[in-house]
Amino acid sequence: QLQAFGGGLVQAGGSLRLSCAASGRTFSSCHMGWFRQAPEKAREFVAAITRGGGLTNYADSVKGRFTISRDNAKNTVYLQMNSLKPEDTAVYYCACTRVAGRPLIGDYEYWGQGTQVTVSS
Repeated sequence: QLQAFGGGLVQAGGSLRLSCAASGRTFSSCHMGWFRQAPEKAREFVAAITRGGGLTNYADSVKGRFTISRDNAKNTVYLQMNSLKPEDTAVYYCACTRVAGRPLIGDYEYWGQGTQVTVSS
């Protein structure tokens, strides 16, 4: 089970840190991803990190502004979001996949409930 939290309302240019806590014993076997879904838009990839934390991948729209990290001892993955823009407004979801390489969204097996991020202009 995954639970995302840390969302909120922030002004453009501000920062937020999302966390996703995992229960159970499978977290260390999960490659983790963050996704987001804005109103009336499809869910889109934001960032991913391998199970050991050695490799990360980002959507072009967030490169240089967002950083994904994880702490396997705490069963938690993080998304540090800086220089936020109004177009970053969305519900953010964390998810787990055991597919290596460049998994597709359909390869993610377990999803958190989402946390709302709203960036005002």
